[in-house]
Amino acid sequence: MLKQGLYFKLQQKLSPQQIQLMKLLQVPTAELEQRVKQEIEENPALEEGEDHDEEDTPTEDQAIAESQEVQGNEENERDDFDMSDYFQDDDTPDYKLSVNNSGPDDEERDIPLAGGSTFQDNMKAQLSLRNVDERITMLAENLIGNLDEDGYLRRDLDSIVNDLAFTQNVMCEVTELQKALKVLQSLDPPGVAARDLRECLLIQVERMPHSLEQRVAQEILDKNFEAFSKKHYDRILDRLEIDEEALKGAIDLIVHLNPKPGNTMRETDKPSQEIIPDFAVMAIDGMLELSLNGRNAPELRVSRAYREMIKDYSRNKKDKDQRDALQFIKQKLDSAKWFIDAIKQRQNTLLVTMEAIMEHQREFFLTGDEAKMKPMILKDIAERVGLDISTISRVANSKYVQTNYGTFLLKFFFSESLTNEAGEEVSTREVKKILKDAIEAEEKRKPLTDDELTALLKGKGYNIARRTVAKYREQLSIPVARLRKEL
Repeated sequence: MLKQGLYFKLQQKLSPQQIQLMKLLQVPTAELEQRVKQEIEENPALEEGEDHDEEDTPTEDQAIAESQEVQGNEENERDDFDMSDYFQDDDTPDYKLSVNNSGPDDEERDIPLAGGSTFQDNMKAQLSLRNVDERITMLAENLIGNLDEDGYLRRDLDSIVNDLAFTQNVMCEVTELQKALKVLQSLDPPGVAARDLRECLLIQVERMPHSLEQRVAQEILDKNFEAFSKKHYDRILDRLEIDEEALKGAIDLIVHLNPKPGNTMRETDKPSQEIIPDFAVMAIDGMLELSLNGRNAPELRVSRAYREMIKDYSRNKKDKDQRDALQFIKQKLDSAKWFIDAIKQRQNTLLVTMEAIMEHQREFFLTGDEAKMKPMILKDIAERVGLDISTISRVANSKYVQTNYGTFLLKFFFSESLTNEAGEEVSTREVKKILKDAIEAEEKRKPLTDDELTALLKGKGYNIARRTVAKYREQLSIPVARLRKEL
């Protein structure tokens, strides 16, 4: 049975100002400038520049007198304005002077076309110069269209045969596609149109000048690729009956091959991202100085013109159009004030949070020694500054701090804790630093296993399980001992 009634209910709800502040907190410095420009474009009541004192703002009587004087000057200028100065004495019609039939208000929309050529275009150009029959050429061009951006043919030949039959009504055998594929694999760049990494590297080695290293590398890729990928060098030495010097030369040749030949024709490097630090913490004579990037503190003000407009429209509230205009102006003024307040709160929150992080990790900022970093989680900073954990998380998101020892992501300073044999709490980053140093100093012919790393840490007073050591090693992007082995 449905029943209606009035009920009281307490509910927490974020105001638009709070939502705006939360969004601004997680915006890094590099994007804040663009966010401010966007707000200025959307809100005409918001302007860049310092906000002047109210004493500089003219009174209403002064504003009315100034407006009447300006109107009088404009009328005088209109009286003195001679339109004949802008007319031509030539009686030639305008259409005879026009270069096309478009009107003066027509907008020209030219679509820019991208230049350059892809490696597929380059391969088709090479294919056209080869002395092969038309059918093989047609099949080879179809295979070129199936290559991925790395230059590999990832699709099975049987699937391509079916596609040709159903989509283009071209009947062919797998053997014909194999002939077309051999033609493609003879083109440049070497290794293109391979079906896997082994075939890609093998094609490149086969096209190299004959030498001892070339022959050994060819044998490794052709018959011992699995042992090579797992770095089972002892098996390769026994099977090929070669010495370590020959194996070392062959491995050096293989590692310098191009695993992605399709990227040869284009820029493969990712565009470098400019890092703009949000904070600067400098150690000067044993003291730390914290400063906020100037881009985080843009000079904004409420438009004086809109302040005057709201005075003018408030004098005549009876007219509906005047009331609508007054409501619009009030909305824009309130939005501008909220945005300015949100920017100021953002600056204050950033400074307070960074100051707490700086005090907590004072030893690191003074010395730059990663081993002296203390364990720190979001809750520690939240309790210290009296803010919510989610607020601290937003501050730490995508923010950078410049120090005497480099620029670091703010999340770099947060780490979990563990207890050593002395009962002291230490940061997991300290343990990772010890692991990294030990692996860098290990003998590459016989790298340290996870069990040996665990024993090494226990000898230094860190009672950590083997699985924890493996987890820290993976977090450092360090492979297992077998894959770190070198000759």
